[in-house]
Formats: sequence, C-alpha cells, structure tokens
Amino acid sequence: MPQIELKNLSKSYDGEVDVLKSINLTIKDGDFTVLVGPSGCGKSTTLRLLAGLEKTTGGTILVNGEDITHKQPKDRNMAMVFQNYALYPHMSVADNIGFSLKVSGVKKAKIAERVAAVATMLGIEELLKRRPKDLSGGQRQRVAIGRAIVKESEIFLFDEPLSNLDAALRGGMRVELSLLHQKLKKNMIYVTHDQVEAMTLGDKIIVMSDGIIQQAGTPEEIFTKPKNKFVAGFIGSPMMNFLDAVIEEGHAVGDGFRLALPAKARALEGQKVYFGIRPENISFEASGDLKMKILVSEYVGQHKNVIAEIGTAKVNVTAPVDQETLVGEVYGFTVDMSKVHLFDAQTGEAV
Repeated sequence: MPQIELKNLSKSYDGEVDVLKSINLTIKDGDFTVLVGPSGCGKSTTLRLLAGLEKTTGGTILVNGEDITHKQPKDRNMAMVFQNYALYPHMSVADNIGFSLKVSGVKKAKIAERVAAVATMLGIEELLKRRPKDLSGGQRQRVAIGRAIVKESEIFLFDEPLSNLDAALRGGMRVELSLLHQKLKKNMIYVTHDQVEAMTLGDKIIVMSDGIIQQAGTPEEIFTKPKNKFVAGFIGSPMMNFLDAVIEEGHAVGDGFRLALPAKARALEGQKVYFGIRPENISFEASGDLKMKILVSEYVGQHKNVIAEIGTAKVNVTAPVDQETLVGEVYGFTVDMSKVHLFDAQTGEAV
C-alpha cells in the first residue's frame, strides 16, 4: 500500500487567488484520512490535485517516493467518488460499475465476475439490471462507490459523497464506508465539511481553513488538544464556548465570572485570552461559582441543549433531561476546570 506525501503543495487561480498555501502532509499506508473544513478552505482542491484533475501551481505529490505531480489521472492508480454520483443515465447499474474495466479492455467474463463481487460487497446485487433513475440517493451512492472500487485501485478519493443524502442515510453510509475500509485496507482520503463525519470516519483528521492545514491528528487529539481557536470551535457539536478573559492571580476573569485555573496558568499572568469550555463540561450546581440566566432550553431526547447568559455572552450547556431549566431563571453552574482550553486573544493559538 502506498504512502502519500504532499510537499509545499500550492494552488492559485490567475496568480491572485491562493486556494492552497504550500501545504505539507504525509498520509500513511492504509489510513482513512479525512480533510475537513468550511467551504472554500481548499480541501476539495487538495483532492482534485491529488487525482490529477487540476494542475498544481507549486509543490510536489509523491506516492511511495515517486513524483506523480504531472502524471495524467489515468496513470495514478486512484479512483474517485464524486458528490453528484456522475452515473451514466442510459446504462444499467452493472454497466456503470464495470465501465472502466470495459474501457481498459478487460474481458466480459472477468468484468461480470468483478462486478458481481463488488455488488455483493455493497449489498446491491438485486439492483444490477436497473438504471440510475430507478434508484434512491443511497443506492446511487453505493453504485458510485462500486464503480470506484471495481478498478482495484490503491488509493480511493471521496469528495463529499454523502452531502446529498438525508441524515438517516448519511449515518448508515458512514458505517458502510468504515466497513468497506476495513475490508479493503487501502488508503482512503475523504473530503467533508461535516465535522461529525470527520470524527466518526477518520483514522486521521486534517482540519483546514484559508488554504492551510490548521491541525492534523487523530479524532481524539483534535477534540481534546486543539492547537488553536479555529479548530476548537470547528470540531465539536454543539461548538465550544469562548469567553473573553484576563488571567489575574491564577484566575480567568471576565464579564460576570472569576474562575480558578490550574497552577500552570500562573505563567500567563496579565494575558488576555479566550476561555474555552465545551457544553458537556459545564454542569448545573446550586452552589456553583458561575451564575447564569437561562435563555433557551431545548429537549432533544437524550439530553437538553441549554443556552444561558453571563454578562453579555451566551453559553451553550448540555444538561440531563431531568434537570430543571426554567427560561428566565438564574442557576448556579460549575465548570470542569481540567477540560478548560485557553487561547491567546491576539493569535488564537492555544496557550
């Protein structure tokens, strides 16, 4: 299985719009790697450069040490699944899946054998004679995936393949993709703007913004040790709370709160910071140091999403379903200070 290296990879349009800004990335053999970030961050462009669908402005793409930067897409031994499925409407499912093999001159009997094996793997055997118009969104996506894996490529690229599916189908397809990766044990690189997809699918997550890599790591590393405020706010649902604060005598002090920090925070005396805490790390406690007024309380089944007010800031809190949350009332709260994140107010970097 190949190792992929991107070295100082960059892409600009008309020499003015920098979509990618000299990114460096190593993807190990057999990893399921997810590129995640907001629209326009450069993640899909990275995938298209890797596939050879666009030309680089600068930098190098290496696969197992071989420079493939200027190779044609057909010579890269990669398969790609697109957001819009890109199925041939006049062909049957079987013909769609086997088309690349037919073009490559593979014999009919071998094509039929490979198509049948892929259809069984994806659970679409009964669909082989149908046309794309007769399929649901989830079924079309399975066919698109089947068309990619039938080629037995070494690298599989997925460009937001689940974004057109409803929530229930997306959840099911995430499981299918994870199982597929376990079976194939090959490099899969997956692009999404959905941080839930990123966290559930990826062995390694690459968080991107403004054409650069903000952080790369395992889902646990990204979630528990974000390198900056952007990553901390992008990963996690509901998102992390950020409160303006100043470090005074080992405390985070802000509008309506003064909270004692771990001893190591004393080195930050006088520094302006963003005080970051996730909603699930704030608890209702009558005698708590934090006093906040409830603005909104949403019952979502297994818990409540609560929005509370402290000073001029709004704070998200994840509360048990049996917790009283009367809108307009002031409650006491405690914060798990071992889970607090501090970010420099100017740079946004973790401190």
